[in-house]
Amino acid sequence: MITYGISANSHDAALAVFDNKKLVFASHAERFSGIKNDAHLNQDLLSYAMVNYGKADNVVWYENPIKKTIRQLWAGQGWRWRENHIPKYLADYGIHAPIEYASHHESHAAAGYFTSPYTDATVVCIDSIGEFETLSVWQAKGNQLRRRYSQGYPHSVGLWYSAMTQRIGLKPNEDEYILMGMAAYGDPNRLYADIKKDFFEVLQYCSPEIKLRHNLHRGWSRWRQDLKTEQDMFDIAAATQKIYEEILLDIVLWCKGNNSLPSKNLILMGGCALNCLANQLVHNVYNNVWIMPNPGDAGSAIGSVLAKWKTHIDWKSPYLGYSINKAYPTKEIIAELQSSGIVGVANGKAEYGPRALGNRSLLADPRGQEMKDRVNAIKHRQKFRPFAPVILKEEAHKFFEVEKGFDSPYMQRVVKCKYPDAYPAIVHADGTSRVQTVDKEDHPSLHKTLKLWQGKTGCPILLNTSLNIKGKPMVNDEADAEAFAKHYGVKVV
Repeated sequence: MITYGISANSHDAALAVFDNKKLVFASHAERFSGIKNDAHLNQDLLSYAMVNYGKADNVVWYENPIKKTIRQLWAGQGWRWRENHIPKYLADYGIHAPIEYASHHESHAAAGYFTSPYTDATVVCIDSIGEFETLSVWQAKGNQLRRRYSQGYPHSVGLWYSAMTQRIGLKPNEDEYILMGMAAYGDPNRLYADIKKDFFEVLQYCSPEIKLRHNLHRGWSRWRQDLKTEQDMFDIAAATQKIYEEILLDIVLWCKGNNSLPSKNLILMGGCALNCLANQLVHNVYNNVWIMPNPGDAGSAIGSVLAKWKTHIDWKSPYLGYSINKAYPTKEIIAELQSSGIVGVANGKAEYGPRALGNRSLLADPRGQEMKDRVNAIKHRQKFRPFAPVILKEEAHKFFEVEKGFDSPYMQRVVKCKYPDAYPAIVHADGTSRVQTVDKEDHPSLHKTLKLWQGKTGCPILLNTSLNIKGKPMVNDEADAEAFAKHYGVKVV
């Protein structure tokens, strides 16, 4: 029995394939279409899935299209049933299997809980909007998910954060992570009070209740037009990030003190769970925290199916996409790093999620003062932006302010670097790094590569960023890798 889980027709479309309840494939549609944040399925993605894993016997869609249509009508977006008619949408791509529907936030919650190592948990889902929900809290135990709190449109932390992303001249629903990075260069207090006063009607300590003064679905770019300089934009970003961190911490503290949510395990899901700066605060409240590597809407391609099945799967890793089935090129990586300092890697199954974790990565020596600028130039990114370090797990406590055994295999935690001057390319302006740890179980080939690099240089760290340029998806297949090498002058092995 082949089951397709699908998240599409909004933004960042994705497909997951289960073969007799075993997850065998998952990928973002953008990797096959070449269109960043592609909202729709495409024939190349579906053909790859059908040829390698089989046609769908049944399909689970990640949200309820009737409720979504009603919300769009209520919000003044018109009657949009024609575009939300999912049987016709799928038929246009040659999919004619029976369709079931999950709810948007339950898909998020199920993706988190049923891929987690826990048999009980509190699940917090924060995003822009799903049908009517914008925030939900769930009690998970055994095979059950029970909604304990829900907040509705238009009061949305995710929409507010995206509106602030738009306000500083970035692309909403895509560039929020850049706002997070810009925050380190701003004064978090200068505009803090103004933003809280102008945007929030209700914002309470240790409470999940949030009420906005405006419907921010279409942004709020007219706010404070007197703020125009680059430093103004940094200060808006810093205040926005500070407020979001306070909101997340208040929600989590409320969960911790709520008798109906007794678990010691916490799961964060929804697009806002990609905010790794804020996520680090959660570890001060809960010792056990799980964030699925793809917590946004694309991850709901898996979550929709698990919401229906209500069963844990054997989650091994996020390496679930297109496969370049060749031996991992460890010796070639090291040789090119020693020669030029930078090398692209396209090998094995592509990562399912927004972060490259070693299979579609641009790796570089993190020690040189000029390396950050070199890699930013290749990727066409702003010069101020740093990169993430990938490090041997057993060495992390020696280079970062963490305990021995610190584990962050999916780049989800931000911690202080002990030697920022020695590794400037992977340290932000505030002295922190978004760390990826690697042990033999996470990625044995990448672990071997780092071990060899350490043996030759004494450094167990590499700069690791996605093998793409700004505004384009990650390299997916062999042709993409060859094109990247040709156009950007970087060897891809």
